[in-house]
Amino acid sequence: MTRHAMLRRAPALALFAALGLLAACAAPQVERFYTLNGGAEAAPAKTAVNYYVEVLAVSVPQQVSRNQLVLTGAGGRVELLEQERWAGPLAAEIGQALSIGITGELGAIDVYRTPYPDTLPVYRVSTNVQRFESALGQYALVDAVWSVRQLASGKVLTCRSVVNEKVGAGYEALVAGHRRALGQVSQQIANSIRSFPKDGGGCNAA
Repeated sequence: MTRHAMLRRAPALALFAALGLLAACAAPQVERFYTLNGGAEAAPAKTAVNYYVEVLAVSVPQQVSRNQLVLTGAGGRVELLEQERWAGPLAAEIGQALSIGITGELGAIDVYRTPYPDTLPVYRVSTNVQRFESALGQYALVDAVWSVRQLASGKVLTCRSVVNEKVGAGYEALVAGHRRALGQVSQQIANSIRSFPKDGGGCNAA
């Protein structure tokens, strides 16, 4: 090929390379979705119903109240992961995980926003998640203040659960760590309902 021909083809080749680069940049990024419900950590549901519970909507810190997973870094740094997302709002994911865990532990039905017969004791559960930390390859931490109200007597038990689960590498391991942490919180709440004190005091660990 002559030098003149090469010079004539150079702009076309440059344009082709630029278009190829743009196409690569425009390729859609794959989003992955995770849930805190289900999996091997979930307690099996019991057939006998001994209690009714009302697991109210959960509150979570504003920093993590997002669709994206939020990683905790050194020095207070946080990182939002655009391609790693929760299947639903984080507060709803946590609330459902607690509901499944508590009802499975107790042999209970969650009657929140559902009519129910006045035949079994009813316990209302309120949960305020104060910290929900995700350190990739290190730990999954849940720090929650929760209360149980016995509707018949109006007595209230207020407790705090801080659960720190070590996790392996990868996002699946991180999510599994949060599932285990919420499973422990659910068990602590269930234990407190099961042995709800007459004087309304005392917290029961898992």
